[in-house]
Amino acid sequence: MKGKVDRIMRIEADSMGSMAIPKDAYYGVQSLRGRNNFIMTGRPLNPLFIANLVKIKKAAALTNYEAGLLPEEKAGSIIKACEEIIKGSFRDQFIVDAIQGGAGTSANMNANEVIANRAIELLGGIKGNYSIIHPNDHVNMAQSTNDVIPSAGKMTVLELLVKAMAELKKLSEALSNKAEEYDHVLKMGRTQLQDAVPMRLGQTFQAFSTAINRDIVRLKLAGEEMLTLNLGGTAIGSGLNASPYYYSNIIPNLNRLFTHNYKQAADMFDATQNLDGFVQVSGCLKSCAVNLSKISNDLRLLSSGPRTGFGEINLPALQNGSSIMPGKVNPVIPEVVNQAAFQIIGNDAAVTWAAGSGQLELNAFEPVVFYNLFESLELLRQAAFTLTNLCITGITANEKHCKALLDNSVSVATALCPVTGYEEAARIAKTALKKGVSVKDIVREEGVLSEKEIEKIFDLFPMTLNPQIKYENKEISLSY
Repeated sequence: MKGKVDRIMRIEADSMGSMAIPKDAYYGVQSLRGRNNFIMTGRPLNPLFIANLVKIKKAAALTNYEAGLLPEEKAGSIIKACEEIIKGSFRDQFIVDAIQGGAGTSANMNANEVIANRAIELLGGIKGNYSIIHPNDHVNMAQSTNDVIPSAGKMTVLELLVKAMAELKKLSEALSNKAEEYDHVLKMGRTQLQDAVPMRLGQTFQAFSTAINRDIVRLKLAGEEMLTLNLGGTAIGSGLNASPYYYSNIIPNLNRLFTHNYKQAADMFDATQNLDGFVQVSGCLKSCAVNLSKISNDLRLLSSGPRTGFGEINLPALQNGSSIMPGKVNPVIPEVVNQAAFQIIGNDAAVTWAAGSGQLELNAFEPVVFYNLFESLELLRQAAFTLTNLCITGITANEKHCKALLDNSVSVATALCPVTGYEEAARIAKTALKKGVSVKDIVREEGVLSEKEIEKIFDLFPMTLNPQIKYENKEISLSY
């Protein structure tokens, strides 16, 4: 029996003792301890985060080789292993949970062990023979969990942020296109769900577009903080165990290898212990989620009905809306975008609490910050994509109904105030409401205004009082 176990398992030891590891596994004892200890979400590390973590390992191997501290053969095998993982290989060997204790040490060691074992294999050795390539001494040389994990987190945030902003830009453009398409449609504006004053349907959509553009600008500015890394600071920012050459060249090498534009933090202690940059990104995501939720609420209201609601616009009919009510169609896309927004807002609370709960020279809660922040970024991207392609582009307007609602509203009496005064305009509105006729009818019946004056006030004022907006989106760069 022992011989059979030996054929399928290997024994690895660390300072905590020995454990049996599957013989073919690229992960090692520290990864396995992490998996066994942190059974939290059942979700693995984000694939982009893994790739970025391994990019740092590749740049570190090159830098340590250039510093004369890592022999060429070892550096070459580590770099080759990193390249394979960056391309997508061995992802199933990253076994630790996304939320973990230890500030991400398990994630860092999972990467170190997978890289080391693949590098050993490339050199003709047997996995687990760390005398050839050691996860700590060689792969993790001049590094600490405390500088590589937050740096990989920032790199991942930036990648996800660029993708999310690209979808937000498409959403803004789609809304602006609808604004132009329906700029000629007059409708009643509402405040507190009550009739207010007339407006154009195009102005509704342009207001949505303007809000999304503002979100893009906020996110762009917040993302700039993600360009500052604490690589080289090792454990607390002092750079202990990193050579002067490594300290000065790790980020330039990272930029050169992967065409990035990162810079080293001016205060490495601050960059190691404080996570407020992530809070800023999360806060901007929350602001955008609030706007997406507001837009979704408005779309649901404006399309409500089809016979007993506002019914000013039609959303694309995508699926049956009820298992019991025939013909019912629900605003499912705004509803799902609402829910994505709620989740992003909740995630922001977790990020905020985690960032504010760090102690002294390190914040141990980066894993939950990244878990929530990555989810928020991916949710935002998908919500914007879904809203654009499955809702906004297919919206149509019920122009005649918009006009009928406008003509029948007593709130158009507001336009009489400059001519008749507030009290007289209010009397006319109440009379129209009591008789169940339009304000125009009362004005005509009582001879308050001539037909020409009526036409000037009621038919043209939405255009003349608020000049048409030029529906152009400002060009916002999404790159860093």
